[in-house]
Amino acid sequence: MKKMTYAEAIRDGMRVEMQKNPDVYIAGEDVGKFGGCFGVTTGLYDEFPGRVLDTPISETAIVGHAVGAAAAGLRPIVEIMFVDFMGVCMDELFNQAAKMRYMFGGKAKVPMVVRTPCGGGMTASAQHSQCIEAWFTHIPGIKTVMPSTPAEAKGLMAAAIRDDNPVMFIEHKQLYSISGDVPEGEYVIPLGKAKIKREGTDVTIVAWSWMVHKALAAAKVLEKEGISVEVIDLRTLVPLDKECILQSITKTNRLVVVNEAVRTSGFAGEIAAIIAEEGFDLLDAPIVRVTAPDIPVPFNAKLEAVYLPNEVKIIAAVKSLF
Repeated sequence: MKKMTYAEAIRDGMRVEMQKNPDVYIAGEDVGKFGGCFGVTTGLYDEFPGRVLDTPISETAIVGHAVGAAAAGLRPIVEIMFVDFMGVCMDELFNQAAKMRYMFGGKAKVPMVVRTPCGGGMTASAQHSQCIEAWFTHIPGIKTVMPSTPAEAKGLMAAAIRDDNPVMFIEHKQLYSISGDVPEGEYVIPLGKAKIKREGTDVTIVAWSWMVHKALAAAKVLEKEGISVEVIDLRTLVPLDKECILQSITKTNRLVVVNEAVRTSGFAGEIAAIIAEEGFDLLDAPIVRVTAPDIPVPFNAKLEAVYLPNEVKIIAAVKSLF
């Protein structure tokens, strides 16, 4: 094991795969000598000459070229500087990358990874702070990954690169600086496997990305008040490990879903719908969602703090079930 930050772990995951496979390369705005907007690709430009490519400021070109390169046999990792900019290249993603393998009867593979940061908490305002992962989960043919720890960031990055389908790899900006023990060398975590981060018996909290840390903090407080909380980190939204959630609810009979995205049409609603359809008889109380309100992310720090889900809101949601 080696202590790494979340950003370093992502970089190490890419490095190992690039060492193993010459078809893997990186492209995006400022990913070369500059090392990326958040420093994730630092040092890779010199380590892999000709395989870390700075692109024009054109999200359409970045994702569009990756679709073609992947279909031709390469394994591109492209960076979109903020997830908020994905709207510029959505045609290339959802009409081309996501559908090509299906429309060619499985004869074409599109093994590409789109890395992009998401989330609030940095007073970056409404156009640089969103959590719009539900956009991508709605598109058949795209896998969506949102790791919460350095070790999982490395292991899931390896799995994403090796996958023969397009993968959205969404990194929360608040996580880049957190540290943790990370396995050295080759390390892979299969896509589609959630992880129970804390075992409990009274209520299940399902979360992903930065919200996992908020859920764990809330669980510690609730434990002191006699409420035992089980925290599930989804890790990947598509494919979704619904069996893990259902097994947990079989034990706890209560569910809270925590999602930083706005409430309407967020992925928390999809989880609630699945459990209502397949696990309704297991529930002793209504499913509760803890989300952001249906407004743009505020720029003002105090307003942003009110906007974001936090431990206090999660604790209140859990207590409402008893």
